Amino acid sequence: MSSLKGGGKAGKRGRQAGAGSLSRSQRAGVTFPVGRIARFLKQGGYTKRVGAGAPVYMAAVLEYIVAEVLELAGNAAKDNKKARIVPRFIQLAVRNDDELNTFFGSAIIASGGVLPNINAVLLPKKKKYRLRGRSSETAKAHRG
Repeated sequence: MSSLKGGGKAGKRGRQAGAGSLSRSQRAGVTFPVGRIARFLKQGGYTKRVGAGAPVYMAAVLEYIVAEVLELAGNAAKDNKKARIVPRFIQLAVRNDDELNTFFGSAIIASGGVLPNINAVLLPKKKKYRLRGRSSETAKAHRG
């Protein structure tokens, strides 16, 4: 019989001896800094109290949005045969995606430029090639 109260094994719930400390980011499995986000939430004056899960959730959301934007910007850079992501490619990625465009709203990306767009009214009208006074068969023979 065990002499411990509760009948459990020693060290079942606690950390193992010699185990290194884990950051909250490592525990949550995210790359973004959970501790820093928690500090900013506390210092920002948004509320008197900040729960333990709020900075973890916010770090995960920020990480997802950044990954999404970087993936689309990388595709835009690859389309333009460039290896480096510049603000122009971020702008193209955000403005060509409907959901990211609404999320970013009226945000201005510095050195991003604008989307290439020419109104159809401003484009030159296409001219139809037609010979007057000849039948369609004669016109085909004349062209080719």
